[in-house]
Amino acid sequence: MSYTNFTLETDSDGIALVTWDMTDKTMNVFTLEVLEELDAIVDKVTNDEAIKGAVITSGKSTFSGGADLTIMASIFERIHEERKKNPEGVAQILFDQIGQMTSLFRKLETCGKPWVSAINGVCMGGAFEMSLACHGRVAADAGHVKMALPEVKVGIFPGAGGTQRVPRLTNQQDALMMMTTGQNLSPKRAKALGLVHDIVEPDQLIETAKQMIRDGLKPVQPWDEKGFKLPGGQIWSPQGAQLWPAVSANLRKQSYANYPAAIAIIKCVYEGLQVPFDTGLRIEQRYFTEILQTPEAYAMVRSLFVSLQELNKGARRPAGIEKTKFSKIGVIGAGFMGAGIAFVTAKAGIPVVLIDRDQEAADKGKAHSEGLVAAAMKKKRMSQEDADKLLSLITPSTDYSDLEGAELVIEAVFEDRGIKKTVTEATEAVLAPGSVFASNTSTLPITGLAENSKRPDDFVGIHFFSPVDKMMLVEIILGEKTGDRALAVALDYVQAIKKTPIVVNDTRGFYVNRCVMRYMNEAYSMLVEGIPPAMIENIAKMAGMPVGPLALNDEVAIDLTQKIHRATIADLGDKAVDPRHVQLIDTMVDTHGRTGRKSGKGFYDYPAKPAKKHLWPGLKDLYPQQDPDNVSVDEIRNRFLVTVALEAARTVEEGIVTDPREADIGSILGFGFAPYTGGALSYIDEIGAKDFVEMCDDLASRHGEHFKPTPLLKDMATKGDSFYSRFGQGAGIGQAA
Repeated sequence: MSYTNFTLETDSDGIALVTWDMTDKTMNVFTLEVLEELDAIVDKVTNDEAIKGAVITSGKSTFSGGADLTIMASIFERIHEERKKNPEGVAQILFDQIGQMTSLFRKLETCGKPWVSAINGVCMGGAFEMSLACHGRVAADAGHVKMALPEVKVGIFPGAGGTQRVPRLTNQQDALMMMTTGQNLSPKRAKALGLVHDIVEPDQLIETAKQMIRDGLKPVQPWDEKGFKLPGGQIWSPQGAQLWPAVSANLRKQSYANYPAAIAIIKCVYEGLQVPFDTGLRIEQRYFTEILQTPEAYAMVRSLFVSLQELNKGARRPAGIEKTKFSKIGVIGAGFMGAGIAFVTAKAGIPVVLIDRDQEAADKGKAHSEGLVAAAMKKKRMSQEDADKLLSLITPSTDYSDLEGAELVIEAVFEDRGIKKTVTEATEAVLAPGSVFASNTSTLPITGLAENSKRPDDFVGIHFFSPVDKMMLVEIILGEKTGDRALAVALDYVQAIKKTPIVVNDTRGFYVNRCVMRYMNEAYSMLVEGIPPAMIENIAKMAGMPVGPLALNDEVAIDLTQKIHRATIADLGDKAVDPRHVQLIDTMVDTHGRTGRKSGKGFYDYPAKPAKKHLWPGLKDLYPQQDPDNVSVDEIRNRFLVTVALEAARTVEEGIVTDPREADIGSILGFGFAPYTGGALSYIDEIGAKDFVEMCDDLASRHGEHFKPTPLLKDMATKGDSFYSRFGQGAGIGQAA
């Protein structure tokens, strides 16, 4: 039998080498066809007496990324359709469908012949679950080899036996940590946990795997042998008595029970380890069926899996424009942002010229990269050779003529129109026609800045977030005259540096900063109302935000907020900013000298380590405090989520954001908007426009006009629309990238 996605070769020792290599994919993934072919191969190995065992590996540089999004899409579509015609039977249909992979992996491990997984690259999700079902596992000793069960990050969990095999191979605490966080494991860490048997040089991988079979590898898993004992002790043991009472409490402390999949993992392990293995698989299958029907799973898979891949692959790139291959990038401004942009550019293998007004400043900008490289080497994440190569690509300079030949130049100078005008003119004097000029401004409208350019069609905004090396989102801002080619070049660059782009139209604050300001503004209002600061911060985290709004403001700097207030008032008038907020920020900066983390004092105090930051005690003295017992937790939680979602809706109504995928991804990657919701617009869609409008009206009656629903939302409520159904692009989760 011939296979489309695999090859099977048997050597003279009777060992079959099964090589997974999908010709139409850059990475191997599980599709329905792959599962069918693998099922046939398992039968072939089982029934062919000449075959003594099998080694499965990848023909690509990576092993596998796990399940293809089309499988998940088909499952959600099946749920949607079945609920229409058979709401009571949907769970059983779903249960049967998702059991296919579980059954196949169980069939493999009980076939009576040994299987070894030879892991030669990234091995994620279902691929790692398949490897765990093999009787032996060997990993290549290389920096790019990573193993993980990351499903919880997209709202689901390892549902093909992962929750049952991992805690039977390693201790329960490490197993739970691995699965509830989705953390990556290096080969050494995986071996220390007992999840792989050996680590070898890449060129010895296949031979080592075959030798395991020649040496008599038992075709029986430990849990299928009589007398098997859990490596971490039984659930009802002294060790279990110490672990399990704290497990749920710790998870609730970290996630506030916002992620049903993480809770389901704990239940699967706790219940599954008390019963025979096959019963444990059934328990896992039932919980997986339940989780797939939750709104959190649907929203997170759509945004953080499907939409994220679509945007990363260029969903918004104009058609018909040749892709740019970068030979040189220019960065003007060697401060913290500019230096970070230079680093990620060089890390992508692109030569970069880093310009500042004097050589000392330019050299200091390169020193930022030297520090990042040194830290990576210390953690053994980068070799000396790679470090030297990266640094050699950064050329600090004061001479604008060094920009000649650059396909793209990014200015990252101070938020001052005059300085940006000077930089634009000096750069365009040396740039060849067709080269693109980008501004990294975070607040100034691109259309206004492009007035300084002789070629506004080649002028675009590329807004990075701090710190550049860690933040994955990049906002690309279109001025009124920005052309398709400039957009294409900007998207090609963001793809080259392996970050996620969203494309927005021009406005003050663009998209992400507008939403962030709403989040912080609501906290200012709460402070003025006398809501205890600790409640503000803790309830924001309960709502799903990674940090409270006051801590976030400290990170971006309170005096920057003051500058934004003053610039907004200068441009739009006194009514553009709540005077209570202006007074609060001016008091913090001018009266108390509290500018944020950079100065060691803001809304928080930042004592010397090892002491931890804590809220400034004087904060509660600025306004009369409410009795905490009279403050509604749900009210505060709703205020935070609704104010951000409402601002996202405004940007759609104003035509700033045109694609719901970008609004959702931007809100999550830009400032961590409650990932379990799937993003700001998905949050509204899940509630439903009608109910969301009612929430807005209710909040507006008590907390101000900024909560009033927009005409678009009212229209959507009347017509029963959602953002994804109304605005099309990315509306169907079944769209495959």
